[in-house]
Amino acid sequence: MKLEREEIEFLLKDDENLHERAHYCKGNNVGFVTYLRGLIELSNECVKNCYYCGIRKDNVNVNRYTLDDDDIIEAALFAHNNGYGSIALQAGERINSDYTKRITSLVSRIKDMSGGELGITLSLGEQTKETLNEWRKAGADRYLLRIETSNRELYSKLHPNNRLHSFDTRVDVLKTLRDEGYQVGTGIMIGLPWQTEDHLIDDLIFMRDMDIDMCGMGPYLEHTDTPLYEQRGVLITEKERFDLTLRMVSTLRLMMPNINIAATTALQAIDAVGREKALWAGANVIMPNITPNSTRASYKLYENKPISEDCLDIQEKSLFERIENAGDTIGFKQQGNSLHYKNKNNGK
Repeated sequence: MKLEREEIEFLLKDDENLHERAHYCKGNNVGFVTYLRGLIELSNECVKNCYYCGIRKDNVNVNRYTLDDDDIIEAALFAHNNGYGSIALQAGERINSDYTKRITSLVSRIKDMSGGELGITLSLGEQTKETLNEWRKAGADRYLLRIETSNRELYSKLHPNNRLHSFDTRVDVLKTLRDEGYQVGTGIMIGLPWQTEDHLIDDLIFMRDMDIDMCGMGPYLEHTDTPLYEQRGVLITEKERFDLTLRMVSTLRLMMPNINIAATTALQAIDAVGREKALWAGANVIMPNITPNSTRASYKLYENKPISEDCLDIQEKSLFERIENAGDTIGFKQQGNSLHYKNKNNGK
């Protein structure tokens, strides 16, 4: 059932039973199962200068790094050996032929190493149709490209005005991802300067009309070394951003019952069990960070990023217990592909 704008507005702002409804909607459509995506942050090198991002090109205070191929394969092997159904390869944006070939090789190696069992999500920014096609053929299953805001005017306030930061290009790449056969994901930041409730309703409608298969959205968290930090005085509180994000998760679950929705790490930066609260509110994916400890602190998109000094085995045990306490089972050795995508493609 396609909700009208007034109905979406009621859900987001006034429905006192929103989270409970979303919780049962999740159970009835995708099950009370949380799927794991082992997050590997390949590199914090980036060609872009987005005003909100801590690894933007012009931030000279970043300790830049790029993981070796062996480190990436080792992290993927850890995921496979520990029952993760999928991994996510994330990095700052780069656009060149050597980089394209390297990602192609890594995707192919990971698929071969896991006997095709590991699902692979890429989150590597805007790329050409040819590059996206090459990575898809190599074995990439999903692609996450967050729009951050679907409002053109607000988008222009978050990015420099040049060809590398075009709203139209962003939307076009999302459409290309669909054409190339990916499970397509996008998402937004919630609580941005100048953002209104109407913007958020428009964002929900944008995601529905783009017919996305998965979503990752979280609260906006400022970073001191970014131009947008100057606007911190106009922000709603972190608690308000957190609560609003949970309401966005629940509303989207009711609007798109069978997509995958991630409980994002930014929620944990505000509330120690923020991701688990998002699971109860309708999310069904968690992305444990399996990047090597030596570089994890350098991939800092925002302040107060949760970084555990415990070994991965201890982190896992604690996380898995919290997921189960939230009422979900864990989808070990399951890729957890989007049912929405599957239904659109006749079960393939």
